[in-house]
Amino acid sequence: MLVDVILRDARVVTGAGPGTDSPAEVDRMAVLNGRVVAIGDDAAGLTAREVVSLGGRTVLPGFNDAHAHSVWYGMTLIEADLSAVRSLDDVYRVVRSRAADTDPGEWVIASGFNPVLIGGAVPDADALDEASDGRPVWIKHASGHSCQLSGLGMQRAGVGAHLDREIDGGRIVVDETGRATGVLEERAMKLIQDLLLPSSIDTIARALDLATAQYAREGLTSVTDAGVAGGWIGHAPGELAGYQAAREAGTLRTRMQVMPVIDVLQSLGGHDDEPERQGLSGGLRTGWGDDALQLGPVKVFTDGSILGRTAQVTEHYDACPGQHGYLQEDPEVMRARVLAAYAAGWSVALHAVGDAALDLALDIIEEARRRDGARSVPNRVEHGIVVRPDQIDRMARLDVACVMQSSFISTFGEGIRAAVGPERTEWAQPARSVLESGMPLALSSDRPVTAGAPLRGIQSFVERLTEAGREYGHRQRITVQEALAAATVGSAQVTGQRDKGRLVPGQLADVVVLREHPVDVDVSEIHAIPVDATMVGGRFTHRSPEV
Repeated sequence: MLVDVILRDARVVTGAGPGTDSPAEVDRMAVLNGRVVAIGDDAAGLTAREVVSLGGRTVLPGFNDAHAHSVWYGMTLIEADLSAVRSLDDVYRVVRSRAADTDPGEWVIASGFNPVLIGGAVPDADALDEASDGRPVWIKHASGHSCQLSGLGMQRAGVGAHLDREIDGGRIVVDETGRATGVLEERAMKLIQDLLLPSSIDTIARALDLATAQYAREGLTSVTDAGVAGGWIGHAPGELAGYQAAREAGTLRTRMQVMPVIDVLQSLGGHDDEPERQGLSGGLRTGWGDDALQLGPVKVFTDGSILGRTAQVTEHYDACPGQHGYLQEDPEVMRARVLAAYAAGWSVALHAVGDAALDLALDIIEEARRRDGARSVPNRVEHGIVVRPDQIDRMARLDVACVMQSSFISTFGEGIRAAVGPERTEWAQPARSVLESGMPLALSSDRPVTAGAPLRGIQSFVERLTEAGREYGHRQRITVQEALAAATVGSAQVTGQRDKGRLVPGQLADVVVLREHPVDVDVSEIHAIPVDATMVGGRFTHRSPEV
């Protein structure tokens, strides 16, 4: 039998569980037509068009990020980078440098700004005007839930005309004198987005090219893009066309599951005796597509962020009596929209950072399941930052996946602790509790909100150390093996994609080749293991010269 590729002289970790017919580790693997056809001794007698000897390297199922923002991340690779700033002076320096390469009157756009890294300070609007030499400035915060404009930027966006108007699900931040600071929270960001968006399809395709090239270098073979085509998180109404353009150009290097935001759905009509249904034109819904590009659940924002104190929590924020955050929409309006999407066949993914918002999200999902049944692609709640123990049990009963980001711990852990206090920090990113409940555990990053390299996320799941090196919910630690399973088969399960995540016959041949096995290095060094190759469907998307 002639196959396409044989990987040999390797430590192939199949991901096969107890009670299966496949061994946990073998020394070789054969690929034909994009899928694994034989492993171990069964592959020994085969010939191949290409044989790759890996010199004892570790072969794992390709990593799968179950919640990222690929176009947004790709755009950060085009825009001025503020991710490394450690002072306001650093911010002004980056703006000044980018302004020098920007035509007069054009916007200076910067991204990746994390106020937590500079003690919560935000740039001064007038100082931004000076640094940009009269060019308007738009700074995107790393959380995605707020942004900052310069004085001229506020003028261009018409912020002043909205100071006396209530913004549903958002806020224009003002100082003690009532003057706008330039910070726009949540849906207030629409003021600037309406001015500068949509992005062109070519720009979106370029962003995906840049993003997925980096994904491949990190061993990622599948990514779920959690919100496109509308709302404050989308880049263009035709954003899905950007994905298709990148795929046709051969620059979409990872398999993509794409979540449209609920804002882009429209009434589908139907018979008088049918419930209200909302979907994409023609009735497209979750599951449409193939194993390279597929529609996932519809994305719904219920609340905001912990760091911005806009996530809705039951008990007030620590040291902030009376402050509980807020929902992004009237709860009854939100409920009706989600039920209408579910009735049209969509699975749902509800961003619910605070426990009060999570209660609402689970109420809505429970009602949807009661009316219209379960879904083959699991319903989800995103982030898992404040999750009460009773909510873990409820999610398990409803088969709702809790998709959390371990990298939040190492990036924002101290900021989260300061916001919610020590008791609720013990509930945050409850990986161990999710596994003990019997639910699948996925790895995700929310990139570019945090660094997205999966090996770093695996390390963070195991260590649970904050950016200050302090323990963070240590009872929720998991093992290296459990974290690897989360990054592979666990993410496949929560995305409803059951033909990936293991390296056994019949599964997609998505592979990451590591210089060392993560169980063989000190936990603190997992992030530094070199990724020597990545394959999607048996084709290399990244290959070091040594392989």
